[in-house]
Amino acid sequence: MTTQKPISEQQMSQMQIKSKNSGVISNYNESPLLRDDKDDEISRSALAVFRAKEEEIEKRKMEVRDKVHAHLGRAEEATKRLAEIREELEALTDPMRKEVSMVLVRRRRENTKKPLKLFNDKSKEKAQLVSKLVELVGESEKLRMKKLEELSRNIETLP
Repeated sequence: MTTQKPISEQQMSQMQIKSKNSGVISNYNESPLLRDDKDDEISRSALAVFRAKEEEIEKRKMEVRDKVHAHLGRAEEATKRLAEIREELEALTDPMRKEVSMVLVRRRRENTKKPLKLFNDKSKEKAQLVSKLVELVGESEKLRMKKLEELSRNIETLP
């Protein structure tokens, strides 16, 4: 099979016009067999152009199909990766939730089982605060007494 160069539509229409014109003129000069050969040549040429265009269309169609398949493949890979990431995130949050709930349960148990411990803790804290208050009051009294002594000395030194 010989590869023919695709003929443009303009070239094809020019060939058809020439063949029609030459066919009309040659009606008088040429035999019907020669006209049939030219018509066959034009038909073959038109058929070759048609086939070339069909092949080009098919080639483009295949290219587009390949691109679509490539995009679909990438989209599927991205979807799988996102699903994996989602699973990893869920796996990360679940242990934290479990740990938090366990801590809360433990605290509730401690609070319900050991109310005396809370009372004792509060009592210790109260005792610490009272002792600190007593200490501060003692320091305040010492400072006031010191100040009173200074004032009384100042009064004694007056003429």
